Amino acid sequence: MFELLKTDPSSRARLGRLTTTRGVIETPVFMPVGTQASVKALDGRELKEMGTQILLGNTYHLNIRPGREIIEQAGGLHKFMNWSGPILTDSGGFQVFSLGKIRKVKGHGVEFRSHLDGSLIFLGPKESMEIQRWLGSDIAMVFDECPPHTASKEDVLKAVKRTIRWAAECRVQPRAPGQFVFGIVQGTHHPDLRRKCAEELVAMDFDGYAIGGVSVGEPEPEMMKAVEISEPHLPANKARYAMGLGTPAQMVELVARGVDMFDCVLPTRIARNGTAFTRKGTFAVKGGAVKADFGPIEKGCTCFACQHHTRAYIRHLMNVNEILGLRLVSIHNSHFYLEVMREIRAHLAAGTFAEYRREFIANYVPSENVRRARAVAAAAAAPGAAS
Repeated sequence: MFELLKTDPSSRARLGRLTTTRGVIETPVFMPVGTQASVKALDGRELKEMGTQILLGNTYHLNIRPGREIIEQAGGLHKFMNWSGPILTDSGGFQVFSLGKIRKVKGHGVEFRSHLDGSLIFLGPKESMEIQRWLGSDIAMVFDECPPHTASKEDVLKAVKRTIRWAAECRVQPRAPGQFVFGIVQGTHHPDLRRKCAEELVAMDFDGYAIGGVSVGEPEPEMMKAVEISEPHLPANKARYAMGLGTPAQMVELVARGVDMFDCVLPTRIARNGTAFTRKGTFAVKGGAVKADFGPIEKGCTCFACQHHTRAYIRHLMNVNEILGLRLVSIHNSHFYLEVMREIRAHLAAGTFAEYRREFIANYVPSENVRRARAVAAAAAAPGAAS
């Protein structure tokens, strides 16, 4: 159940609370991505200590490895990965549609080849919901079609119609006890198609709604437009989730546009390349400029990495390929994302979000390496890619 606690008078921002059988989620919220039942380089204790409320898992990958038999023997995904809090699982739809030439779309799903061994697999609304049921996730996503942002309007319309039809099939499938199901709005940058998709999904009365087909390589203004044209057609009493987004500054702006939930691979992905997020943007930890810098990654940060280690030390670890280096940057980046969400919630509660938004955006300078990382972010969700 989602409760709308407060709205911001200066924007579309909302303070809310989503109650699941495994815990209460205060929104706006960021969900670390645990594609294969693990957030890259981080363990459950660290995630809890930094305030993680909910994790994301991947239906496609977990179905292939380790598969149903192992997870069911373990007692479900939560017990398998030793995570007692809520988990959201995506439907696997994006992974399937990223397969391109090795997939065949049919009326009730998609036939494709496994990226591991080439075996023939079929995934559709029924199969996706069945997998998410035995995974035992707290929030399951409907199986949808995510067209590329460059697709013609005719092809986008076909994808929207298929998404609506498949959502109706997902709606009637059996669920795990207490499991919520969210619909996904598609339509790329076309207002009429976004509206059509949203209105038909809302009529099905899902537990929440996601805005899909964003962060798939399109320019940032187009991404913002997709959210802006979708949000007005979603009910105020249901959670809203922007899938696969975004940078810290993008999340602040998207909260202002009415989004409640986010996930993104960037915190740990760019950490493995030696890039750290800060309030002023990002910087290269591996760079020579911090060779003798004995301050923390970010002054005032309360994460473990900043409290116990210096930029110089972490740079040394990264440059000699010590695993601890990428772990420390991953800890800092993930903590930073969660901290931004905590600050947003606090300012929404206090009625000072407008000032916070202005200050954050004014100080945050996007870097070219993160823009490049986001431009290829779709590859992060593709079969075989790392999160």
